[in-house]
Amino acid sequence: MHDHAPAGIRSGHPRRLLAISLGITATVLVVQVIGAVLTGSLALLADAGHMLTDSSGLIIALIAASVAARPADERHTYGYQRAEVLGALLNAVILIALCVWIGVEAVGRLVAPGEAEVQGLPMLVVAVIGLVANGVSMYLLSAAQRSSINVRGAYLEVLGDLIGSAVVLVAAAVIWLTGWMPADAVASLLIAVLIVPRAITLLREVFAVLGERAPAGTKVADIRDHILGTDGVVDVHDVHVWQLTRGAPVFTAHVVVAPELFAHDQAGGLLSQLQTCLARHFDVEHSTFQLEPAGHVEHDAHA
Repeated sequence: MHDHAPAGIRSGHPRRLLAISLGITATVLVVQVIGAVLTGSLALLADAGHMLTDSSGLIIALIAASVAARPADERHTYGYQRAEVLGALLNAVILIALCVWIGVEAVGRLVAPGEAEVQGLPMLVVAVIGLVANGVSMYLLSAAQRSSINVRGAYLEVLGDLIGSAVVLVAAAVIWLTGWMPADAVASLLIAVLIVPRAITLLREVFAVLGERAPAGTKVADIRDHILGTDGVVDVHDVHVWQLTRGAPVFTAHVVVAPELFAHDQAGGLLSQLQTCLARHFDVEHSTFQLEPAGHVEHDAHA
């Protein structure tokens, strides 16, 4: 069985597909906020918060897709990739605050269900719009997400939105058919439960980047062993691995090499070999090595 190449709009550039999905998601977000105000539905407002998560995720994905094309300058020597991290930090804080407010409001409605009247039919219509829009976004991204990890992340964000819209749809149907108003509060709590783990995970990832921790899954000991296994390398020290943003790791190290490599002008070849090794085996495109002759380490330690 052969995979067919995507045709029509799905065959567009990943950045264009992300922009279209963002437009759809942002439009539905506005519709849901208006719908929440008109119907009194807390679940719609919670799902709008969910959509805000995914809109931010799509914006971050677009930034990640665009930032590589923007060159560094004299004042931003690493480029502008940290803007993505700061945006993610703001997004996570807003989401956690929103979930706390939704949780308090939902519990209040469950305790006193008669105080909040929700219009089931308009809520159902808005939920259907959200469900269809998320389905369209998933369809647009379904082909590109197989070849781009960046688009894959956005695809999973939209999938989460689809689930949230389905929860709102069920709650709206229950209210419309039975008049049981607490269904709205229950649905809003379920959506908040979906959002909180993602917000906390995003927050932890931001702190990991800003704290310049090694990227998740990166084993410094394995990298050091690879370098030590290279012909001509005597020792490795001052190893540092961090990331500018998600998927942009940076590596530096001091490498002590055999004196004959300097004597025979082979240090340049070793440097290229080490950088290629990191790019191939550890997906580190930006690496900096300081090559030192044996004996230089003792001088540094004494200093």
